[in-house]
Amino acid sequence: MSAMSSEYDFMNGFLVVVFLITIVIIIASIAVSGKRRKEFEEAIDRLLNESEEITPEEFMRIRTAKVHGGKYEPYISSSRNFAGVYILHNQDRDKYYVGQSKTVFNRVNNHFTGKGNGDVYVDYRNGEHFTIKLIPLMNSGFDSLDSLERYFISYYHAFENGYNKTRGNR
Repeated sequence: MSAMSSEYDFMNGFLVVVFLITIVIIIASIAVSGKRRKEFEEAIDRLLNESEEITPEEFMRIRTAKVHGGKYEPYISSSRNFAGVYILHNQDRDKYYVGQSKTVFNRVNNHFTGKGNGDVYVDYRNGEHFTIKLIPLMNSGFDSLDSLERYFISYYHAFENGYNKTRGNR
């Protein structure tokens, strides 16, 4: 009986050690996950804080500025277009529209000239106040326009309470 008792004690001790190691691993992975989440959230905050909000009128001035100011010179926005997302905020209704494009300047221009989201355009034409935020995909920490767009649609609740009709491309 003594040999069985010592085997039992050994197994019991072994299981306790395995259990404790498992708990330590779980706690460590939660801590790492929390740290990654915090780093991710800080990166998003930097993206948002570094991206200046402008009005549609300011956007149009930037959009139509000439490279050298000459009559036949190209628009600056044509040479500086980029892949990214844009966030349109109706300040009067506190509603958002989040979209993506490989040519963000062109796409935002469409929304304020009647060739984009019809609800945004109607509210803009009715005199409601909008701001525009442009966020490039490059250096955003996201690997695709789809994932960047989905994140910001969720972040701003643009599907539930905004102009977006979907939660983004999959």
